[in-house]
Amino acid sequence: MKLTLLGRFALCLSLCAMLLGVAQTAEAVRIKDIATFSGVRDNQLIGYGLVVGLSGTGDKKDSAFTLSSMKNMLDRMGIGVNSGALKVKNVASVMVTARMPVSSKPGTRLDVTVSSVGDATSLMGGVLLQTALKGVDGNTYVLAQGSLTVGGFTVTGQAASTQKNVNTVGLIPGGGIVEREIPFEFNQQDHLSLNMRVADFSTAQQIAERLNSAMGGNFAHAVDAMSIKVNVPPHYRNNLVPLMASVENLEVTPDNAAKVVVDEKTGTVVLGKDVRISRAAVAHGNLQITVQENEQVSQPGPFSNGQTVVTPQTDINVREEQRRLHLVEGATLQELVDGLNAIGATPRDLISILRSLQVSGSLHAELEVI
Repeated sequence: MKLTLLGRFALCLSLCAMLLGVAQTAEAVRIKDIATFSGVRDNQLIGYGLVVGLSGTGDKKDSAFTLSSMKNMLDRMGIGVNSGALKVKNVASVMVTARMPVSSKPGTRLDVTVSSVGDATSLMGGVLLQTALKGVDGNTYVLAQGSLTVGGFTVTGQAASTQKNVNTVGLIPGGGIVEREIPFEFNQQDHLSLNMRVADFSTAQQIAERLNSAMGGNFAHAVDAMSIKVNVPPHYRNNLVPLMASVENLEVTPDNAAKVVVDEKTGTVVLGKDVRISRAAVAHGNLQITVQENEQVSQPGPFSNGQTVVTPQTDINVREEQRRLHLVEGATLQELVDGLNAIGATPRDLISILRSLQVSGSLHAELEVI
C-alpha cells in the first residue's frame, strides 16, 4: 500500500508538470533554490584555544591571557610552573568557530576556522590543541584539534616587508569531531514551514498553489510574504525525506519586485529584469572645475630698498560638457539598457541619472544603494 501511494504521488507530479508546461518558462527555478525548510539549518559554535608550534610568530610576552591559559593547561596536566618563566612567542591564543548542521551525528567531522585574538603575527605551521566548541546553550557539541592550513604569508626584512592574504586566520579541514548531536526530532513533525530568501506575496502564493497541485490536496497555504506552511499528508508521517525531496525539486517562477541596486564604492549598477522607465528626456553633462594655485616671487631691482615678496596666483578653469537631450524609455530590459547607453554616461554618472529618474517618477523600481 505504501508503494501505491508513492506511485500515485509521482504520477501526480508528472501530470502537473505536463499541465503547467506552458506556464513554466526558462526562468523557472526549483523551490530549494529560493526557500529553505524551517529547522533544517546550521548552528554556530565557538570556543577558545591555544595554537602551539609557531616559529617565533606567536603572542608577545605581555599577552596576559595567553600566559594564564598556558599555566592553567599545564596545571591540569600536573606540571607546576611559574607563569613568569613561560615564553609565549611560539604560542597564540585563538578563537575557534564552526558551523554544525542540525543533522550532524556523533563522529561527524566538521571544518573549523581558527582566528588569532592576540598580537601573533602568523599562525603558519601551528597546531591547535584540543578545544571544546560550545553552542549558545553552553553545551559542548564539538571537539577540535589539528594542524592549521594558512593561505597567506609574511616576509619581513630590515627595510621592507611583504604580505599575501591574511596569515592570522587558518582552517583545519575536518578538524572538528561532533560529540553531541542537536536534539531535533525531524520525522516527528506534522507540518513543515518553507521560508523564502526574498519576501514576496506573489511568489509565496505561487509556491503554495504549486505544492497543492503536486500533492493533490489543500495541504499548503501562504502564511505571509515569506513563509508557506505545509501540512504533512498522512502517508508521509514519520517519513518526511521522500516528501521533502519531491517538494524541493518542484519548479516555480519567482515574481520579485523591480529593483535597481547600486554600489557607490565601486560604481556597480545592477538592473532587475522587471525594471521599467516611463518616457523621459535626459541630458547629463559633467561640470568640471579646476583650481590651480601658483606662487610668484617679486624681486626688487638692484640697489633698491625693496624686499622680496611672494605673491599667490590662483587660476580657475570651468568646463561644462554640452550634452543634448536623449529620449529614454524602457518597456523591456534590453530597451532600457540601450536607452541608457545612448546617453554615453559612465557607471557613476548612471547612478545620478537613475536617482534623478526616481525623483521625477519615471523610474518604476526600488532604488537600493549599498
